[in-house]
Amino acid sequence: MVITIRHAEESDRDFWFSLDGHLPEEGFLRKVRDKAGYVILKNGRPAGLMRWSLFWDEIPFLNLLYIDAGERRKGLGRALMEKWEHDMKAEGHDLVMTSTQSDEEGQYFYRALGYRDCGSFTFPFPGHEQPPELILAKKL
Repeated sequence: MVITIRHAEESDRDFWFSLDGHLPEEGFLRKVRDKAGYVILKNGRPAGLMRWSLFWDEIPFLNLLYIDAGERRKGLGRALMEKWEHDMKAEGHDLVMTSTQSDEEGQYFYRALGYRDCGSFTFPFPGHEQPPELILAKKL
């Protein structure tokens, strides 16, 4: 198995939107331009993606990590996280953050990678209700 991780490119548009239904078109183009998204390839074929931003304009915050359903639990998510953490540290950051809903299994994945719970919040507004969002962080 050959794994390659690279920054997202405009040519990834169709694959990207097959997995990420939350990001608008202009957001995708911004991620490409700012190099704030990765695509992971397995044997040359796209298998997952990741995108991030800066919390408080200074702390890297993982917004989305998504691996194609048929490729999960094969180390691809871990590989993406290791690449992102390495790159964030190389850019001078010493802390990274992410979040996941309390009813999602992602929390266990992030904790296994050394992320620690540091809070949660809810949206009590009509049309935006969801289970509590857990905030996790890791010192690099």
